[in-house]
Amino acid sequence: MQTETLKLDQPVNGIKEVPVCRVHTLVIGSGAAGLNAALQLNRKGVQDVVIVTEGLQMGTSINTGSDKQTYYKLALCGADTDAPKVMAETYMAGGSMHGDLALVEASLSARAFLNLVNMGVPFPQDRYGQFVGYKTDHDPRQRATSIGPYTSRDMCRALIKEVQRCQIPIREGRVVVSLLTSGEGDQKRVVGAAALDEKGALELYEAENVVFAVGGPGGLYKTSVYPDVHTGAIGLGLMAGAAAQNLPESQYGLASIKFRWNVSGTYMQVVPKFISTAADGKSDAREFMGEYFDSVGAMNSMVFLKGYQWPFDSRKITGGSSIVDILVYIETVLRGRRVFLDFRANPQGFRFEDLSAEALQYLTNSKALLETPVARLQTMNPGAIELYKDHGIDVTTEPLEIAVCAQHNNGGLAGNLWWESTNMKHLFPVGEVNGSHGVYRPGGSALNSGQVGGFRVADYIAARYNTWTSKPESFLVAATGAVKEIAPLLGQHAATDWKAERGELQKRMSRAAAPIRSKDELKMAQTDAWAQWKRLSSAGCGGTTPSDVREALRNRQLCFAHAVYIEAVLFAIESGVGSRGSCIVLDPDGQRAHGKLDAAQWSFAAEDTSFRDKVLETIASLDDKVVSSWVPRRAMTESDAWFETAWAAYRNGQIYNA
Repeated sequence: MQTETLKLDQPVNGIKEVPVCRVHTLVIGSGAAGLNAALQLNRKGVQDVVIVTEGLQMGTSINTGSDKQTYYKLALCGADTDAPKVMAETYMAGGSMHGDLALVEASLSARAFLNLVNMGVPFPQDRYGQFVGYKTDHDPRQRATSIGPYTSRDMCRALIKEVQRCQIPIREGRVVVSLLTSGEGDQKRVVGAAALDEKGALELYEAENVVFAVGGPGGLYKTSVYPDVHTGAIGLGLMAGAAAQNLPESQYGLASIKFRWNVSGTYMQVVPKFISTAADGKSDAREFMGEYFDSVGAMNSMVFLKGYQWPFDSRKITGGSSIVDILVYIETVLRGRRVFLDFRANPQGFRFEDLSAEALQYLTNSKALLETPVARLQTMNPGAIELYKDHGIDVTTEPLEIAVCAQHNNGGLAGNLWWESTNMKHLFPVGEVNGSHGVYRPGGSALNSGQVGGFRVADYIAARYNTWTSKPESFLVAATGAVKEIAPLLGQHAATDWKAERGELQKRMSRAAAPIRSKDELKMAQTDAWAQWKRLSSAGCGGTTPSDVREALRNRQLCFAHAVYIEAVLFAIESGVGSRGSCIVLDPDGQRAHGKLDAAQWSFAAEDTSFRDKVLETIASLDDKVVSSWVPRRAMTESDAWFETAWAAYRNGQIYNA
């Protein structure tokens, strides 16, 4: 790592020179994926690495979890036979996932998992050393494991400790605001990045490689279970022209919003009371779901089932538990009301004997046939109560506000089987920002994918990109252009402040491009999104404190990203893909969602399953041009499993060839 200075010919907004850090491989982001990438690079002998991050205690990985946060890996217990190809077939069964990526994620899962074990992450094992597992969502085998609600947090803590032990430099308090590129077409590559430091001052990074580990698009939604300290930065990649894939494929579900946490598992299985209030959160409080069910028992059984089937799922609407999400969506988004879970009292008319046989048996086995939901929760999962107490919410004395929230983007930037961008050399998106997943994915596969990506990036950079090929003059041109573009927006006083602009785009995404989608709504959102982008790109938004300046600049990439996402979602709908995954497409001529909902408003298009053999690719440019297209998903090709030839290909580096 070297420190230099870029001196401008003419001052821009008072800026005459900008500090430059020259580093071989720059890692942007310090979640579990970025930390492992930096660590594996170090272990592979790539010593000149720097991590830039908003903070080691920020981001999704270290600040999120679930009732039992899952890590998905190859089965490593008992007689449950498993192999990479078998696991890859499970990945591909979800639809729209490339076969080579599925095989890589399966093949490296054991390596990535055991690496975490060796760093001290206490995944459970039996007395024989077997890593016991359970079935998770979309999982035909017992591949899942967990260390409790904070699995990813403890992964991060172990990785941070090891990164610090290896003395890998970390620059905290940085917000990256631009990726620097050179070349065109097949020759386009990344050459560095621009960032703002903790004081809002501009700094530059010249790099041979950039590992882009910025997480999912949490900042795009008004109702989001991404932690408050995570906004994501996929917009930087999209603004630079990096190809994306499967952007419309996100996962949504019920979550608390004061403290952002999925209300899955036990929170639903104890059958709390759902209450809707006016916008003030107090007046006109009433239970609202009973009118949609033929009996109280049917309603409560569906709420119980929601614990198993937490994600909103287009296949579980008619006669399924996802109707609960729709009813909450109607109250919060369409009616402008607020919805709360009340664990202090049973739903009106509640009786255990009215529950489904499955629900009653579960509560009986759990010794939870108790008077109130909170008593049942205390017996079945006392940690679920303590978790909220740790964040200033006592569900034993107050209701818990919820909404249908964005939780994970299965899509993201497009990478090849080495996690390098498919159209921008030396850029490596890892973690959630890498869109390797398809329509459905096994629960916990995202944690595995992020760790696998770190190994792939390190292996490839060490083998192919370990020397400097970036030309200093190319960086100089890109850096000067970025400074001239960004500097005029620093500290700018505009007609609107950054909070208002952020709120506008988030509200638009949650209404038009979240679980409930319609062509008409998206077309209006499309027009409004690009109008906002043009306003921000030319005039910026207000902010005078260092924090304001950083957030104002962050709005640029968030606004651009949300416009591109809306374009991709609209393209998918107009292509006729229909309702699939964690969203539905409203269609008055489609299937009726529920007999007691208005048929004209709440009917939805059926899925065209032929699209499961395709992947949606999207490329954007700063002049508002977004090109989306469907490409056949790559097959899971047969590997040469003959040891002698495979060994030779490994020894001579053939495995890294395109």
